[in-house]
Amino acid sequence: MKRHLRAILARTPLWGPYRRLRARQEMRLVRRTYSEWTDVDERRAAFYGQFVEAGDVVFDVGANIGNRTKVFAHLGATVVAVEPQRGCGDFLEEAYGGETHVHVVRAALGASVGEADMQVSTWSALSSLSPSWIEAVRASGRHADALWTHSERVPVDTLDRLIDRYGLPTFVKIDVEGFEADVIAGLSVPVAALSMEFHSEHVAGARRWLAHLSGIADYRFQLSFGESLELTPQGWLTASEFDARLDDLPDLSWGDAYARLEGSPPHDG
Repeated sequence: MKRHLRAILARTPLWGPYRRLRARQEMRLVRRTYSEWTDVDERRAAFYGQFVEAGDVVFDVGANIGNRTKVFAHLGATVVAVEPQRGCGDFLEEAYGGETHVHVVRAALGASVGEADMQVSTWSALSSLSPSWIEAVRASGRHADALWTHSERVPVDTLDRLIDRYGLPTFVKIDVEGFEADVIAGLSVPVAALSMEFHSEHVAGARRWLAHLSGIADYRFQLSFGESLELTPQGWLTASEFDARLDDLPDLSWGDAYARLEGSPPHDG
């Protein structure tokens, strides 16, 4: 019923004020808890500690409201938080304004510099620059309650240009709702480790970034399902082994794929 009412409201002039009100309410709720260090934060720090340590540069691409930025900064990294959505960018700048170890980049990343249309969702974490991803998750029923109500023109930069500006990162986290392959297409130099969100109904995108990374350097790959913060027991796979693994993903599974340069050992964590 709520989704039906939102769909009706989205077709009226009241939608803009309603959306801004809801966004302000959500941000007020987040602000009240963001400064707290929780058990979930501790689990995330323990997991990402195998890729990130003090003094590293980390790119958080698709930072949203910074739940990973917070953890990377806690681990002592210099964090470049990349986020094109207006409300999320405002929140990140408010949370980290004046701090020298977090840089907020208010843009999307892609294969080349320019602009693109972002489909904006009622849930900011589902806003996307990938029409094929939105079509896939709609068809699968994964996000039955989600609405993409309008589009916004956003600036697009590249990973290579961010590296020129901020230095070579040790770790790049990419969570951009189906646009991961386009982000990776803007990278031409090896980085030690990366993560890319995946969805089982959109494996074509995963194969695109897999092919691009494999053309840059010799990487090994792993999966972590959902928010488990655990790597699967299969261990680190070659590109061809990982490509075959994508054929066996459970229906409606999702999570993050990790890539690590061969010969680059993990941190102790």
